[in-house]
Amino acid sequence: MFCESRKQVEELGAALRAKGVTTFLSHASLSTDARRRAEEAFAEARDCVIVSTSTLELGVDVGDLDRVVQIDAPSTVASFLQRLGRTGRRPGSSRNCLFLATDDSSFLSAAALLLLWSRGWVEPVIAPPEPQHIAAQQVLALCLQEHRVGSQLWQEWWRGLAPFDRSAELIVRHLVKKGFLKQDGELLFIGPEAEKRFGFRHFMDLTAVFTAAPEFTVLSGRTEIGTTDPALLTEEVVGPRRLLLAGRSWQVTYIDWSRRRCFVEAVEGGGRARWGGVGLTRTASYDLTRAARELLLGATPLVGLTRRAGNTLSRLREENEEVVHHGATVIVRGGRDANVRWWTWAGHRANATLAATLSSVADSQQRPTDAYVRLREDVTSHEWRKAIADAADHLRLPAVDSRALSGLGFSAALPPRLAEATMANRLADLRSADSVLREAVTFTVR
Repeated sequence: MFCESRKQVEELGAALRAKGVTTFLSHASLSTDARRRAEEAFAEARDCVIVSTSTLELGVDVGDLDRVVQIDAPSTVASFLQRLGRTGRRPGSSRNCLFLATDDSSFLSAAALLLLWSRGWVEPVIAPPEPQHIAAQQVLALCLQEHRVGSQLWQEWWRGLAPFDRSAELIVRHLVKKGFLKQDGELLFIGPEAEKRFGFRHFMDLTAVFTAAPEFTVLSGRTEIGTTDPALLTEEVVGPRRLLLAGRSWQVTYIDWSRRRCFVEAVEGGGRARWGGVGLTRTASYDLTRAARELLLGATPLVGLTRRAGNTLSRLREENEEVVHHGATVIVRGGRDANVRWWTWAGHRANATLAATLSSVADSQQRPTDAYVRLREDVTSHEWRKAIADAADHLRLPAVDSRALSGLGFSAALPPRLAEATMANRLADLRSADSVLREAVTFTVR
């Protein structure tokens, strides 16, 4: 059973165990031993359920699995293909996956994903744009590795590969200015600021590109169970503080704040699971969101639907008939509230780009969604036409919340302007936004 969050894995695992089902769990915040037991269950266990996030999507040899059950929907067709491929390995068996959606939004996401999959479509592999923070990390790592690097020779290590070529000189100058690097004549070496920020555990933080949220290690005696979000240890509770981890409830007995450790003992029920995150939130792409629009306009994925799923799809089509249109986007004014919504069905990144580009007519207080951009309540048709005409060749990147930069590894080693530009490029979808601006628009008043 694949879930889309660690919290969901824990809650489902605990519920299955409460019903007497032999259950194994796997996610990034469980101990190595717990994850190893789940991996071993793939090849050796019988009559059991393995509940996992994407951690078991790749890289583990598979035994005799009967079925994959997907709770809600993964974010990409590629991820679904990996999960589907866990079954059908035995002679005489076929690949199969059962989707169980927990709400309308998840149902529509799953159906859209399956519509694209049934057409043989899968996401193209595209490198993340503007990896300036990786350029900073690589220069620092090179100085750590070589101890001394020539100030005019460092770029030769990448043989002209951008952005590690001469274009990174601005970054190198910033590293020297801020003390991440020291310069002695023509030689660069690790400076005091790099030691302060990345020197912990022999510069382990400098050699890992991915950023993870800080968590507390949870121990029962000397046995590590996993890690938990510190928010669960600081929020107010009535009665004893209990955690849900590894599919079991634990009561907190002691917290070592300085060493980020939490000691617990097993209890019956009442535990809670929670994990925060850093960086970009999970959002739908242009292709997946457009597939959802196709479903609402009458397309159907070539998969088996239960009667309840078929009824849900019919209901969603009826409820959304005013906000979808063949070959056009839709602007709707009125209805249950006074908002004016531009239903682009373009995905979150494209909509964030459109909201930034059309700032004169877009609601400045909004958080763009996958499906629509909210416009000013008093926007006129004349203002709209002018904004669209001006936007065609002047797309703007979305604004970056300073808190989001914490999810960009090594952003502290970049000039603020470059860090913001790197993040803004990753929040944007310029090509899809441009495509939407060239589409026809229909207006509806409720």
